[in-house]
Amino acid sequence: MERSGSDMPDDANGGKAVILKRFYHDGLAQASYLLGCPGVGRAIVIDANRDVDQYIEAAEAEGLQITDVTETHIHADYVSGSRELANRTGATMHMSDEGDADWKYQFQDDPNFRLVKNGDLIEVGAIKLEVLHSPGHTPEHISFVLTDTVASSQPLGVFSGDFIFVGDVGRPDLLERAANMLGTMEKGARILHQSLQSIANLPDHMIVWPAHGAGSACGKSLGGVPQSTLGYERLVNWGMKVTSEEKFVDEVLSGQPEPPYYFKEMKRINKVGPPILGGRKDPAQLGSGEFLRLLKEEALIVDVRRKETSMQQPMNGVLAVPLGKDFTQWAGWMLPFDTPIHLIADSKAQADEAAMELTMIGLDDTVAWFGPSAVTSYSAEFGSMTPVPQATFEEALQAQKEGATILDVRGLTEWTDGHIEGAVHIQYGTLPNRLDEVPSGKLYVHCNSGGRSPVAISALRKAGFTDVVNIPGGWEEYAASTSQAASV
Repeated sequence: MERSGSDMPDDANGGKAVILKRFYHDGLAQASYLLGCPGVGRAIVIDANRDVDQYIEAAEAEGLQITDVTETHIHADYVSGSRELANRTGATMHMSDEGDADWKYQFQDDPNFRLVKNGDLIEVGAIKLEVLHSPGHTPEHISFVLTDTVASSQPLGVFSGDFIFVGDVGRPDLLERAANMLGTMEKGARILHQSLQSIANLPDHMIVWPAHGAGSACGKSLGGVPQSTLGYERLVNWGMKVTSEEKFVDEVLSGQPEPPYYFKEMKRINKVGPPILGGRKDPAQLGSGEFLRLLKEEALIVDVRRKETSMQQPMNGVLAVPLGKDFTQWAGWMLPFDTPIHLIADSKAQADEAAMELTMIGLDDTVAWFGPSAVTSYSAEFGSMTPVPQATFEEALQAQKEGATILDVRGLTEWTDGHIEGAVHIQYGTLPNRLDEVPSGKLYVHCNSGGRSPVAISALRKAGFTDVVNIPGGWEEYAASTSQAASV
């Protein structure tokens, strides 16, 4: 978890300039912000995630109290922490009242709930946030134009949410592709283009603080730097340079990554109101006897240890989703929302971290975890474990000639950019729902660089496909070898 602070310089009036701190969650590629006014000891948080302790601790360290909470839209890629944070601190929630009836918050009876529309102001001491309706990504989307009134009457920047990113713009297709609201993505693309044109009067100097960075599925080409300016984005951001509406629609709807299955559930949760966690609830540790019982009952058991470990110790009936940068995304594809989750971990710290990460996407029912003794009990019950075989692409291609299948589990855009002739393509996250499309016989599985293929293999083994081989080098290995051969 990265926390970066870019405190604005003190003003000449007693050092009471506005404080800005950025919080970044690597797994979600998600940014949230705390704005504080030392002059009145108050702070507001924008686009909080569910780890609300980080905001409370940061505010306390600055001598501030969080009195206000807001967000740019009903998020699709994580559970909003706005409601949780307001519940913990007593802060006022300022939530969008834009969009149609389908996109209204349904927890408006909560204490201190305030609806805001285009042109409304949220004022926290010297902090002035003007609400800017910026639809397209979603109908209710709003941005916040910041003025530090201590320093100047001119606007300083904009918290753009999923409207404008560094190098990209928010995708308008999620309502259709993730939430099954047919016929909305072209309309959304046209509205997004109009929204981008409507901010032409905002000055170039304004800083852009987006809600996501590189790696987010909320866009297709997000930049890796944390912030930009409107002037710079007007020069380099493809979405802001395209003036033709038709060209913009074609471009923004093409090449978008598949939205993970869990996006639809996030929209629902964030609309009706995320459950209040009331603090972290770490899972209890259970013994090996309980592990064997639950395994035989086909309970959901997830191995969060390193992929190298789970590949060396594969257990039939256990789904391996290694804890790491991409854990939340992989879990969001693979895990159901209506089933209690049990973890296999190397330590309590690892289990607790995994459970917390799962709550980020609404998988709140992590009930227990098992330590390494579970592996010992599995071996004693079922015999020693055979590591998942590993192969190079050269070996896989030879096996393909002899009747084996190469299974490509990358995303659709990756497949379109290049793939092995005769290979079968099933994106890894869709495997549990497309098992009838998996060929029988020996399978050689690859992704791009070896991260997703172990997850896919785990899902295949859980479904009964045991003659499976991993290609750890992935497509990168193949592309490098063919490029090198072509240059000789």
